[in-house]
Amino acid sequence: MQLSIDLHCHSRFSADGVAEPEALISQARAKGLHGFAITDHNTCACVDYFEQHGFLNKQGLPVNGLLIIPGQEITTAEGHLLALGVRLPDLKGIPALEAVELIHKAGGLAIPPHPYDFFRAGIREPVLETLGIDALEVFNAATTLKRYNRQAFAYAQERGLPMTAASDAHDSAALGTAYSILEAETFSLDGVLDAIRKGPTLRQRYLTPANALKKTWNNVFRLRRKRRPLPEKVA
Repeated sequence: MQLSIDLHCHSRFSADGVAEPEALISQARAKGLHGFAITDHNTCACVDYFEQHGFLNKQGLPVNGLLIIPGQEITTAEGHLLALGVRLPDLKGIPALEAVELIHKAGGLAIPPHPYDFFRAGIREPVLETLGIDALEVFNAATTLKRYNRQAFAYAQERGLPMTAASDAHDSAALGTAYSILEAETFSLDGVLDAIRKGPTLRQRYLTPANALKKTWNNVFRLRRKRRPLPEKVA
């Protein structure tokens, strides 16, 4: 069966995300997706939220026709790495090689996003060469410059890697801008992961200028929050 899945998106549980979990679900249905992967930065809190509210089950099956794939975008020592199909603790700062090993040990897929985007924390080619990754995100709808996607595509071709496309949505309106079309044997988490290994078809479309600006604005506020000094202790 053919499944349309957005394999990289964020909720308000990401430091730079603003999307309410329920809004992501509504948008996925409105855009005709069969599901999406929730890949918040260094946390699986939204995965837990979806399960607690009955939108995701531990059996890896769709709920009311929509499959939510547990995941995380890990900030490794060398750059960002998507972990799909697994729940992991905060591994921020871990070496990428160790992160890949942990993802595989847990039964998931390791997929580097936006590896050539100079303005974002992708894992660069010298490190990619050392990693046993399962696929490469070659189309990111929120990429800073389009040539970065072309470079990722060329590298994946050279290495013979399966390729994925995703929105990298940080607000609900951007979900499903780009996505992967999978030929899956079953409509399930296992079916999706197996189909990614075989190589999806890519639905390639960029964020609108308004959504791109919104993402940049959210990043600015994220950095400002990080730089804000802690209050002095009261004697």
